[in-house]
Amino acid sequence: MQPGLSPLDPGECRPPTPETDYPESLTSYPEEDYSPVGSLSEPRPTSPLAAPPGWSCHVSPEGQTLYTNHYTQEQWVRLEDQHGKPYFYNPEDTSVQWELPQVPVPAPRSICRSNQDSETPAQASPPEEKVREGVGNWEKISPPGLRTGTPPTLDKAGVLHRTKTVDKGKRLRKKHWSASWTVLEGGVLTFFKDSKASAAGGLRQPPKLSTPEYTVELRGASLSWAPKEKSSRKNVLELQSRDGSEYLIQHDSEAIISTWHKAISEGIQEVSADLPPEEESQSSGADFGSSERLGSWREDEARLGAAAAEGDLSKVRHRLRKFLLKRPTLQSLREKGYIKDQVFGCPLAALCERERSSVPRFVQQCIRTVEARGLDIDGLYRISGNLATIQKLRYKVDHDERLDLDDGRWEDVHVITGALKLFFRELPEPLFPFSHFRQFIAAIKLQDQAQRCRCVRDLVRSLPAPNHDTLRLLFQHLCRVIDHGNQNRMSVQSVAIVFGPTLLRPETEETSMPMTMVFQNQVVELILQRCSDIFPPH
Repeated sequence: MQPGLSPLDPGECRPPTPETDYPESLTSYPEEDYSPVGSLSEPRPTSPLAAPPGWSCHVSPEGQTLYTNHYTQEQWVRLEDQHGKPYFYNPEDTSVQWELPQVPVPAPRSICRSNQDSETPAQASPPEEKVREGVGNWEKISPPGLRTGTPPTLDKAGVLHRTKTVDKGKRLRKKHWSASWTVLEGGVLTFFKDSKASAAGGLRQPPKLSTPEYTVELRGASLSWAPKEKSSRKNVLELQSRDGSEYLIQHDSEAIISTWHKAISEGIQEVSADLPPEEESQSSGADFGSSERLGSWREDEARLGAAAAEGDLSKVRHRLRKFLLKRPTLQSLREKGYIKDQVFGCPLAALCERERSSVPRFVQQCIRTVEARGLDIDGLYRISGNLATIQKLRYKVDHDERLDLDDGRWEDVHVITGALKLFFRELPEPLFPFSHFRQFIAAIKLQDQAQRCRCVRDLVRSLPAPNHDTLRLLFQHLCRVIDHGNQNRMSVQSVAIVFGPTLLRPETEETSMPMTMVFQNQVVELILQRCSDIFPPH
């Protein structure tokens, strides 16, 4: 292909940012758009090899100057003829041109507006065929969301520090600040994720325009100066979108962040013009005053933020109060069957009242089953059953009113005896109430045996009816177990050691627990020995 086009004038190249940000007298790029990441306050020197819009330029390790198309990723090599005149070579198809292929880019808003008023030789519209052709190319290379037939207008672009603090109402635990190429166009603020290569060589263009990291719709959004509670950095803006997400935007230069504040505020105002008055007032949280008094702005925003927080808190309290008042009572939930009271861990008196019996139904079932299967089984109440099976039985008792202990799952008698001991251990108040504990211990310490027996008998008879009747049934059963001691090897002392700490315990742990445990066992042992006297037959 023979070169037939005029050479490219590097002085006419511009980055894809508004015309108003780059006057003709500009000799170097502003620090907001073309500063290396990490040193945003130092302006970059002008590169002798400027790239047209849509292209980036870098030097290969072989010393060749390469131009890369941001959209098609094709590369052209810059060469010079014998007279020093530059031309471009495509290694893929070996084509040669005097200038790089044109890439459609968003037209600056200021240029679009000026074209409506008058046309100058420098800003004259191209022929109709070229306009139509440019639009078609833009539709081919632009992301699907931007294929509207005409290129979108670009309001502002540059390097900012940003972090996301809330994602759709869910507050993020940590703030990850990072420098990002930021583009404001068409009511959308886009943060591009910069690669290490672009960070090292300056952010003239985002690495991949089709894959932004964050895209914020400004319609219905609000912008304000972030209070100190949100960030310890200076010059921080807080942007809240309609979907409940929040972003912090920062730049070291006060002048640059002020221009961004104004540009984003105007963008919010423009795209939110058709919103209802309430939403529009919420979305325009920006102040269009002078940028010379940021301190007063932040103080005002902090006060407004505190007032808003107090208002939100009162709303939360009001809603919570309404919710609590509407909650159904526990009794109504029980009547409807939504809540079933458990057996394990339930107070004895409440359980007996619910079952309309003086002895819990589960205790009666366990005793009948143990005696039916035989009291001569070795280690009855001393040998522990399978813990997992015991927990399954407990779950069955708590959630199913129809309990069948003859089910094959409970064929091991030690599982049933273990579940019965677990029931007594998990009573909120033991079978011997806390109020009677010290009296039983004092009675068992009496030296006179007759007096000791009489005091224990009187204390047992003074117990509440559910406690007394349950003790009667349990101890009469344990006496029958002891009667088969030759087969099951369970003596009075063995049964007392097993049931002493379970049936009789202090409300708070005492320092002399070993001695207390001895007395607990002696109380149970005495009642077993005097069972017929303490619990006379009806």
